[in-house]
Formats: sequence, C-alpha cells, structure tokens
Amino acid sequence: MRIQLPVLQLAASGLVLSSASHAFAQAYPAKPIRIVCTLAAGGGVDATARIVGQALTDAWGQPVIVDNRPGAGGTIATEAVVRAAPDGYTLLMTSPGHVTAPALYKLSYDTLKDLAPVSMIVSSPSVLVVHPSLPAGSMKDLLALARARPGELSFGTSGNGSPGHMTVELLAMSAGVRLVHVPYKGTPPILADLIGGRIVAAASSVASTMPHVTAGRLKALAVTSARRSMAQPQLPTVAESGVPGFAVDIWYGLLAPAEVPREIVSRLHEGVATVVGRPEVRQKLLAAGLEPSVMAPEPFGRYLATEVEKWGKVIRSAGIRVD
Repeated sequence: MRIQLPVLQLAASGLVLSSASHAFAQAYPAKPIRIVCTLAAGGGVDATARIVGQALTDAWGQPVIVDNRPGAGGTIATEAVVRAAPDGYTLLMTSPGHVTAPALYKLSYDTLKDLAPVSMIVSSPSVLVVHPSLPAGSMKDLLALARARPGELSFGTSGNGSPGHMTVELLAMSAGVRLVHVPYKGTPPILADLIGGRIVAAASSVASTMPHVTAGRLKALAVTSARRSMAQPQLPTVAESGVPGFAVDIWYGLLAPAEVPREIVSRLHEGVATVVGRPEVRQKLLAAGLEPSVMAPEPFGRYLATEVEKWGKVIRSAGIRVD
C-alpha cells in the first residue's frame, strides 16, 4: 500500500489540475484581450485584427485591444508575444512574414515551437498587374516576354524579404525566367511608379490594384493563389496560366504563446470561427479585400511548418537578404 500511495496522490493531483484548467477555460475571457499586430495600422493584418476583434468584443463582452508593433519583418511583435504570460490574454496577429523570418533574421525564439497556432482567419491572393503599354495580355504572354528579354522586366515589391519579393522570386524560379526586383517602402509608391511606367509589373492585393485596373491605369493578368479570387473570379490563377503548382496566398492568422492551455486555444479558435461565420463580419472582411478562410489549430500548424520549409528554400536559393 505504501508503494501505491504516491501514485494515487499523483493521479488525484492530475485530476485537480485538469479540473482547474477546465474551469479556467470556461471562465475565459475574464478580462481584456490584447492582439499584437506584426504590421502597422491600415494594412490587412490590422484590418483583420480590428474586424474580428470587434466581433469578439461583442460576443464575449470583453474588450479586444489591437496593439500595432511593426518593424523587423514582424519579429518585434512576435518576440513580445512569445515572452508574454501564457494565459490567452496576449495574442499575435501575423502574416506570411512569420514563415519567412526564420531564414531572414537571427531570431531569439523558435517560430514553430514557441507559439501555438490558434486559427488562420483570412487568405487572399495577390494580383499580378502590369503597365497597360506592356505587350502582354495574359500571364503566358508576360512569361514569354520575360524569356525573350531576360533580366529586363522590373517588378516592384515592398522591400527585400517582403511577401511581394517572395512572390517574384518564386515566380522566377518556377517559370525559369530572370526578373528585376525593385524594392519600395510600401504599396502606394509601387503603384505610383507602375502607373507612371517606371516599372512594368507588380503583385499586390485585390483591394489596392483593382480600382486602377477598372480605371484602365493598370492591366491585371492573374492571381497568385491556388484558387481563383472570390472578388475577381474572371482572373485566372498563375498555375492555370503556365506555371503548374504555383500558389502564393497572403494570409493572416492568430497565434498564442506556446504554453497557453489547449482549452483556451480551442475556445479562441471556436470564437473566431463563430464570428467570421456571421454574414455581417464576413461582409466586412470581403469589403476590405480579405477572403475568410478559417483553419483550425492543428492544420494551421502543419501549414505553417510547410511554409517555413518552402520559403526557406526560396530564400537560400535566391540569396535573399533583408535591408
């Protein structure tokens, strides 16, 4: 009996901890939640956090506060969340920069081990646009032109290591062409120079490009995602246009410190899935050019691991370095 007593005590202790964890999860959230954004206010990460955060505030009766901490490719915000108390009250809203950071920066944290995936929320394509004067009416035409004029076609992006830069490098590698990367600081100057004819092509969001396409200032050739855009279904994908298997999505998702209880992660995901499924929230996201694409914690985690490996290979092969 003496031998069995510690085992029984340990089992009882485990039951108490399990019950306490369950009770904590049921009471969650009991105070304001802070969502730390990896990018500045005004972009897709911020819009996703604010739209979903307001919906969660309304549903749970606790304020969801958006805290923008841009800089260093999102690593400043990520490090702050990694170091936060693992109680579910400090979360990270991040983007594709999260999966390219391991190959671009010397990190103080492990991208995959130190954060718990909660939910992908939206996933939208970029649109490949060109200056109207470029003799390319389709993606196939653009690739043929790039092969005929290697190293001459200039693509604008938001800087070294940005999602746009990754898109251009993967396109060049996948299609076997040489493109000229022209880095900018943000989307507005890219589009200004593209419209002005100083560069010939760019890949940017549906929301930022299509007004210029409609006005005739730019020409849209394809979307970068695996599937066609909900907002612009007439545009083919790059994969449909001569580059099989090509797929680059601009996604935004929620993560938490790794030690957050699984019950809290599940409650967060269920809350996100519920509010994003509401017609009024869905409409707000779509109006901002964001396509709802909710993914549960486990598949989101597998997706992140695949993306870290994929972009690591692209970055090493292209010799990409941050500014």
